[in-house]
Amino acid sequence: MPTARKEELVDEIKGWLNGSEAVILVDYRGLTVKEMQELRGKTREAGGEVKIYKNSLTEIAIRELALPSMGSYLEGPTAFVFIPGDPVAPAKALSAFSKEHHALEFKGGLVQNRVVDASDVKAIAKLPSYEGLIASLLGTMQNPLTGTVRVLSGPAQAFVTVLDAIAKEKAA
Repeated sequence: MPTARKEELVDEIKGWLNGSEAVILVDYRGLTVKEMQELRGKTREAGGEVKIYKNSLTEIAIRELALPSMGSYLEGPTAFVFIPGDPVAPAKALSAFSKEHHALEFKGGLVQNRVVDASDVKAIAKLPSYEGLIASLLGTMQNPLTGTVRVLSGPAQAFVTVLDAIAKEKAA
C-alpha cells in the first residue's frame, strides 16, 4: 500500500513531467557532492532543473500520465533533468559537463513525448540554439533583399559616378 509521502512524490514527478518539453536522464554514479552541485547550477543557468527520484516512482508517474515507457533507461542511479523550454541549451550544458566529468553519462530521455536514446540527446546538444536558428533564418531571408537593393542602386550609383567625373573634368 503506497504511503502518503510516495503519493506526494509521484504527484510532484507528474507535475515536472507535465511542465517539461523534454526530460534528459543521466547516470550520475561517480560524481561527488560538489560536482553534483556544479551540475545543478550549470543546468539551472541553461534552463533545466536536475532532480533525483526513485526509478519506480518515476515509472508510476509515467504510467499514470500515459507517456511512453522509459523502463530500459530507469535502471541504476538516475538523475532527471527537466527542461520546460528549448532543450538545446540544457543539453549543451550537460554535454559540456560530461566532457569535464567523465562519470556523467547520458542514458536517454523524453523529448516532446517521444523516447530518445543517448545518441539522440548528444545530437540535440550539437544543434544550434533557438535564437541561433532564428538569426540564421533571418540572415537567409535578408540575403535576397540585400542583393536586390544592390542591383537596384547600381544604375543610380553609376549615374552619380558619371556626374562626379563630369564635374571634376569641368573643374579642371
